[in-house]
Amino acid sequence: MQPNPLLKRLGLADDDRVVIVNADDIGTCQASLAAYTDLLDCGLVSSASVIVPGAWFPATAMFCRENADRVDVGVHITLTSEQTGCRWSPLSTHDPATGLLDADGYFHSDPLALKSRADPAAVRLEIRAQVQRALAAGIDVTHIDTHQFTVGDRPEFFESYVQVALDYGIPPLLVRGQAVDLRNLDQGDAGETATGTIAKALSVLETQGLPVLDNLYLVPLSTPEGRLDQIRRLLTSLPPGISGLLFHPAQDTPELRAFTKDWPARAADYAAFKDAAMRAIFQGAGVHVIGWRVLRDLMRAAMQ
Repeated sequence: MQPNPLLKRLGLADDDRVVIVNADDIGTCQASLAAYTDLLDCGLVSSASVIVPGAWFPATAMFCRENADRVDVGVHITLTSEQTGCRWSPLSTHDPATGLLDADGYFHSDPLALKSRADPAAVRLEIRAQVQRALAAGIDVTHIDTHQFTVGDRPEFFESYVQVALDYGIPPLLVRGQAVDLRNLDQGDAGETATGTIAKALSVLETQGLPVLDNLYLVPLSTPEGRLDQIRRLLTSLPPGISGLLFHPAQDTPELRAFTKDWPARAADYAAFKDAAMRAIFQGAGVHVIGWRVLRDLMRAAMQ
């Protein structure tokens, strides 16, 4: 894999290792916002992604406005609603003909239903509505990424995702390598690159000045065990380039336990990244931790 050109633009060497540590699903419940605000003081979380249709989005937006000099927050583009006790609906429409809604008027719980039924034009309008809602609420949006990776389900969704980001001058999460679950580091080839249509699009977008990450790593939501060991293994073997690390912190509260069945993993994420041992792992690994804001600024400078 060729060195990521962003490294040089960041003032780093071709063999430097850079990580964006991103807290996902903020704004879904109070426990997620409380975890994020607490972890900011620990210094490891370099960015976060907010679910705009989430119940706790208004409180999240208020926190972002009041802490604009501290936060680095993007929009977690949400087109599905997989939880059972707390559902999300589109911001842009209530029309079943768009294919965005299930029989109860919420987003589909299954990404496959979204892929097969949603009108691409409606998807674009919804992506735009979520970004616009965040901006109107006073969030200085640094990037967009995608809940359950649904924008990659159809080429038309991906095109809309990128186009809306370009319209607002913010970087979309783009990754040339494979997303790897931290439980499967031995099976996931962190050096494998995208092929076909996506690879061609990434090449063109990178030439235009959009940042493209080399790899993406996911702290597993299916199991709560072994967080410190998983991160230690990752940082020991992390290849050169710019990688994203996604996790889902939330404080262990009755609300969280009622909100989602995977609450033990979210609570484990919060506890692990609050632990001084985690900070020691990062400090000893020789990696650079950055947020999305610096990449957004580089993108805007390149596209002037």
